[in-house]
Amino acid sequence: ADFANVYAKTSFEVGEEAIREVIRSGSLSHWAIGSSATAVADHDIVIWLGDLNYRIDESMPTETVLKHSEAKSLNALIPLDQLNLERGAGRSFREFEEGILAFPPTYKYQPGTDVYEQRPDKKLRAPAWCDRILWRAQVPNHIQQVSYNRCETPNVSDHKPVYSTMRMVVKDVIAAKREAIYDELMRKLDRFDNTALPIVGLDRDTLDFGEVRYGQTSTLKLKITNTGNVVAQFRLAPKLDEVSICKPWMSVSPTYGMLLPGEEAATLEFTVSIDNSTAQNINAGREVLDDILILRLEGGRDYYITVKADYARSCFGMSLEELVMYTKPIRSIPLDPIERTEKLDPTTGATALCVPKELWRIVDAIIHKGLDTPGLFVEAGVADEVAEIREALDTEAQFGTYRAHSYAEALIAFLTSLPSPVVLPSLFPSVEIDSQNIQSFSRRLLDELPPIHYNVFVYIVSLFRKALQHRNKNLLTAAKAARICCDALSPAGTDQNSNQDMTKRTGMQLIMIHLLETSSI
Repeated sequence: ADFANVYAKTSFEVGEEAIREVIRSGSLSHWAIGSSATAVADHDIVIWLGDLNYRIDESMPTETVLKHSEAKSLNALIPLDQLNLERGAGRSFREFEEGILAFPPTYKYQPGTDVYEQRPDKKLRAPAWCDRILWRAQVPNHIQQVSYNRCETPNVSDHKPVYSTMRMVVKDVIAAKREAIYDELMRKLDRFDNTALPIVGLDRDTLDFGEVRYGQTSTLKLKITNTGNVVAQFRLAPKLDEVSICKPWMSVSPTYGMLLPGEEAATLEFTVSIDNSTAQNINAGREVLDDILILRLEGGRDYYITVKADYARSCFGMSLEELVMYTKPIRSIPLDPIERTEKLDPTTGATALCVPKELWRIVDAIIHKGLDTPGLFVEAGVADEVAEIREALDTEAQFGTYRAHSYAEALIAFLTSLPSPVVLPSLFPSVEIDSQNIQSFSRRLLDELPPIHYNVFVYIVSLFRKALQHRNKNLLTAAKAARICCDALSPAGTDQNSNQDMTKRTGMQLIMIHLLETSSI
């Protein structure tokens, strides 16, 4: 979250004159932005370094991490490095590169020594590569890492500093040559009829994506041809009183370009992606998959491109309160409230389910097919299988033959997709949990849960209790199960990073351990 905020929101107000000079030096991207500021991503080369505070994944015990770090057994630790796991999943530092970690973890040492911190009076922390150097270049081969290592001196801190030697290509504009090229280009452009307006042709002005599904992307292409006699500079422009060129569920690449007369057509790629936020907005009636984009010609007319799609409704991103009202496949439930009222039996509310039928199906599959599976709820499932499980839940089709890990990942994804979590953060304990108050706080939590949330909470706790009965085979522990339950039943938001929030979440995990190991429910 810190990286995303800094990277997206940091800008440098350099002034219109500086931007004009950059554009004159050949930067079409700054011309397309139309702003007097430049962002981090607009620079030719970005180097991101410092204490990024990523750790070794908690699936490896601290003692084991210490053992591998002291023995310099890096191959055992690198696959569990949180930064590379986040980068691999596309959640952080996308488009950034990093060299090979060929040195031991740089944290946490006893200050003034080369010994990892293990003193009895200090909190035991697993060693980690907290200190990192990453880079991003507009032209990838314009930067090459020569070395990447850590320093052993000075050793006054509990970190070991890291350093890197890099070879870079830095753009330097020679003003005289630039002016000569500019004059030559202007002479060539003057040969065309500059009194004529630029004209382009589109191979189509409507993009119909058809049916699109939760968690998937779909791409259509549109070709632009210069049919006039002059240069056509185009860009996608925001509508009046709007900032973005399109709705958040869509992306376009490229968003600008230039076509000479007779030049081969340019291709724009329009991609529709239904993430959890979009699905929630569609289900709540706050969003529809329709948009009109404006393609603007510099010195010419605007062209309008219509984009539309139909959402194949999914139980993912829907509220528990709505899901328990339906006994039919969710795919068959209309999004339009009037159509939904006409199609559904008005007495359905009297026979609401205790828990969503989709939740029952996936929990039942895990109980009957996977409780003995090693790494259950810890190891990732197969992405294609998870998508097929989600499709079966939405259509009530029969499950195929899938791995237990895929069922488990689908269950966690379902719970974390809920617009309102099963356990609201406001229900977390407000004081430190100990053996004296854990029973009362556990009972208070259960008493304050809304009825449907209570049913789901008890259902999930019961599942993990069954899983812990098979811990000798699936290697699950109560502490690990409690953490997974907390993350699934009450996902941490970007606004819950304070020490107080972390203390409350720790208290909630202790309550979960208590509920998993006792018969309090």
